[in-house]
Amino acid sequence: MPISESRLESASQLLNALRREITKTYLGQPEVLDGVLIALLAEGHVLLEGVPGVAKTTLAKSCATALGCPMRRIQFTPDLLPSEITGSYVLDPRDASFSLREGPVFSSIVVADEINRAPAKTQAALLEAMQEAQVTIEGESRSLPQPFMVIATQNPIDLEGTYPLPEAQLDRFMVHLKLDYPSEVIELEMLKTYGAANPLTQPVTNAQELLSLRKLAKEIHCEEDVMNLAVQLCRQTRSRSEVLLGASPRASLVLLQAAKAWALLSARSYVTPEDIRHCASPVLSHRLILRHELENDSSVREKIIQNAFHDAASPITRGPIESRFDT
Repeated sequence: MPISESRLESASQLLNALRREITKTYLGQPEVLDGVLIALLAEGHVLLEGVPGVAKTTLAKSCATALGCPMRRIQFTPDLLPSEITGSYVLDPRDASFSLREGPVFSSIVVADEINRAPAKTQAALLEAMQEAQVTIEGESRSLPQPFMVIATQNPIDLEGTYPLPEAQLDRFMVHLKLDYPSEVIELEMLKTYGAANPLTQPVTNAQELLSLRKLAKEIHCEEDVMNLAVQLCRQTRSRSEVLLGASPRASLVLLQAAKAWALLSARSYVTPEDIRHCASPVLSHRLILRHELENDSSVREKIIQNAFHDAASPITRGPIESRFDT
């Protein structure tokens, strides 16, 4: 059933209000904020990467506050234990019984700050939570509150005292967004904004409205030809000479979900090939395992994805897909 114009307009107004509220405190790259909102609507998780001082944590906390959902922040350190994330059973000496003390993961928005400061076994405490929205403690599975979203930050892996995220952990993040140094104009605006009283983010939505937005994003229409474009794009990454391991079928699913979310953010009720192209880099780049000598060259990843999209959108495929959405 087609999405009504009134539902689309109502969602667009709410998302615009959310964007305006976040940008009161986050002054940075608009495309990074777009990526966070895409993951938010598509039930995904976000990994923000950048050197210290480029507002990674500010963006994460601003998003959590503007959403009006319960939020907990975890500062990852080398001595952090998995039980300090998930929780553990503790003994009550009054009646000699054990009760569960829930960890910070039992929250709608979890801000995992500097996630690569902790070793792999601690990072892995989030694996089940991010994939299945539940955690298992002492053999007992417990569901997490809905909505649930992890916004993680990390410093580049070549800095001291960091642990690279394993491939399985990276694959649980829907998008990987890199924050660069701001432009001169934005940096000056930061001084003006934060030179006086620090701006405060206010809630503009709540958990129920967010769940409704996610439901609406799933209803965005997508033609089979556009789905095929997403599939062919991921398959193209598997045949590149520079790539040891390409995008998996899970990446195809995630790419389509992200494209639907971007269509909703663009106030459209259908997905176009341009939506696939727009979401390809943040969704696929961290899922590609390159040859060792190319592993740390981000420009190579971008070029691989661009070439893969070009080959996937061949003239035979591109004609009927794009003509359908011509205006």
